Amino acid sequence: MADSQPKLWTKNFILLSAMNFQLVLVFYLLVIVSVGYALAELHATTAQAGLISGVFVVGTLVGRLLIGKFMSNLGAKASLVAGAIGFFIFSGLYFIPMDVPYLIALRFAHGFMMGVAGTVIGTVLAQTIPPSRRGEGIGYFSTSSTLATAIGPFLAIWLMAQYDYQVIFAFTSFVALTCLLFSFGVDTSQVKLAAKPNPQHTAQSTSRLAQFVEPKAFPIAVIILIAGACYSGVLSFINLYAKEINLLQAASFFFLMYAAAILISRPFTGRLMDRKGENVIMYPAIVLMALGIGLLSQAHNSVMLLTSAALLGFGYGNIQSICQTIAVKSTTLERMGLATSTFFIALDAALGFGPYFIGNFLDQIGYEHLYIYSAIITFTCLIWYYLLHGRKAKAVAR
Repeated sequence: MADSQPKLWTKNFILLSAMNFQLVLVFYLLVIVSVGYALAELHATTAQAGLISGVFVVGTLVGRLLIGKFMSNLGAKASLVAGAIGFFIFSGLYFIPMDVPYLIALRFAHGFMMGVAGTVIGTVLAQTIPPSRRGEGIGYFSTSSTLATAIGPFLAIWLMAQYDYQVIFAFTSFVALTCLLFSFGVDTSQVKLAAKPNPQHTAQSTSRLAQFVEPKAFPIAVIILIAGACYSGVLSFINLYAKEINLLQAASFFFLMYAAAILISRPFTGRLMDRKGENVIMYPAIVLMALGIGLLSQAHNSVMLLTSAALLGFGYGNIQSICQTIAVKSTTLERMGLATSTFFIALDAALGFGPYFIGNFLDQIGYEHLYIYSAIITFTCLIWYYLLHGRKAKAVAR
């Protein structure tokens, strides 16, 4: 039976997953390093340091928005290589002596190129995974991001303690270079043929908005926007919260436990979605995520803190990969690039801007109440998911 299944672990799949891991690793590593560098070396204010961190996400959003429209004109291969070249070039520009405005501009441009490369990677991957194994394939692919989100911050803290910033920038440049080299080995011949729409048909039937995003992916993008915003409060403030409740040592393992839970569950959840449909995964995952954040709000010892991380991995970790799969399945082959772009725009907006809005309320409500409210909002995703997608998915999931 297994031999009759279409092959998943192709050369393309491995190269694209490796590239995605490298992009996300550099992103999360430099989020921490750039803030430390700005404060220590450029004597930036705290507000400027926050802008330096967040403007990368703004650049990523712009990159995703534009490449979603122009990828079919440029071609998948040219877009992928151009994104990887730009990502490598801007990784190397951190070596240049700079001031705060230069670093802000560099972070925006660096984020822009990540948005371009990341969206093309997701699009090529979605079109090369066998349709019957799409849930499983995107689940495995998303694991590359999960590992990077755990390893990136860990490496950043360790490298900053051991080496100066020039060594760190050399390391990230090397990672970006290997990402570029991998891009040359990706085969996009089938994707270019499938992704090129009929220009006459597009001009007549596609609205201005639909040239940049995929309207059919909006419903599931709303779900990842809400869930991602709730998770962003954990991602951004877990260390400060752990310090407040005297669990800093346990917190250093929080994202490793989160990643471990995803690694354990992904092989099963992806296959289950392909066989039974997305609802079988999404409803339990939303509940687990809400329980994880709720438990975090009441954490008084290491076991509770790390159990919360595991629940978030089983919950939000799978919500992210399943929502990406739903976005890709929502449209036609030639618009998968726009659907992928739409999904990541919502995710990036949630993770990039969520902490800013949450931070405005922290002084009034504190961390404990932040996570209680976040858990309640996560629970509401059960209703939103049912209304926006779940009730329609039953017929598909037969």
